[in-house]
Amino acid sequence: MELGSRREGQQRQPLRHRRQKRVTAISPIVKYSLFVFTFFFWLIAGALLGIGIYARVEKGQVNAVVDLLADPAIVLIVVGSLAWILGFFGCVGALRENICLLKTYCYVLLILFVLQLVGAILGFVFSDKVEEQIGNLVETAIEKYRDDIDLQNLIDWTQKEFQCCGGENGFKDWHQHNRYFNCSDENMSRERCGVPYSCCRPEGEEVVINTMCGYDFAPDTTPTEAVDRIYIRSCIFAVADWARENLFLLGGIAMGLAIPQLVGILLARVFINQIEDETELANQEAQL
Repeated sequence: MELGSRREGQQRQPLRHRRQKRVTAISPIVKYSLFVFTFFFWLIAGALLGIGIYARVEKGQVNAVVDLLADPAIVLIVVGSLAWILGFFGCVGALRENICLLKTYCYVLLILFVLQLVGAILGFVFSDKVEEQIGNLVETAIEKYRDDIDLQNLIDWTQKEFQCCGGENGFKDWHQHNRYFNCSDENMSRERCGVPYSCCRPEGEEVVINTMCGYDFAPDTTPTEAVDRIYIRSCIFAVADWARENLFLLGGIAMGLAIPQLVGILLARVFINQIEDETELANQEAQL
């Protein structure tokens, strides 16, 4: 009996040894590469969310702009929140080897990538509709210029950077769509029939910005008469021309946004396959 027990023990030892020496299907390189990638993604999303919340709180307006696309703070909050949740799923899923979280992260990221690709294609095919929607968005932004400080700063920066003024109709859009700058008899504002200072052409090496440089235009002022004082070019056309002249730059930016998404999808998919293989091997081992 003692001799038989010894032989049986000798037979079991190699089997236990083989089980201990089995190589895991999960690669630490893939696991921690995915974790680091999603962690930085999560940090960037958190920064966007924090900036958006700070900007929104600083306004302190109960009746602030409710139009999503016309309020940069709300855009940052929405985008930052979605990206933060998605990054959280990726981080925890990678660290805990949770297939459910990883699949959620992978498929949502894949859906977003496909939507961006489809949106770019549709935007190219239906460029006229896109221009129309952009024109409507610009009109909304002009209308709410004084209601949102972030939107106001964005419009002023755009008009100064691209040396333009207004939307599709140029500086006349300010007289038609903004209640402070319109030329109606009911408007008693000092800014009546004017444009924001960011439309004005700089006068030499001015040290102090003249914020009233765009005031006191006649209601029937023509672009030819106004060109010496302000920019008369439409900002929509100015930005479109800039985009056509910088296609390689825009293409590089698009690739810079697409490649990280593809890397995240690929790493998540590979890691999910490794976890599934590891689970299958563990089940087969348990049956021995």
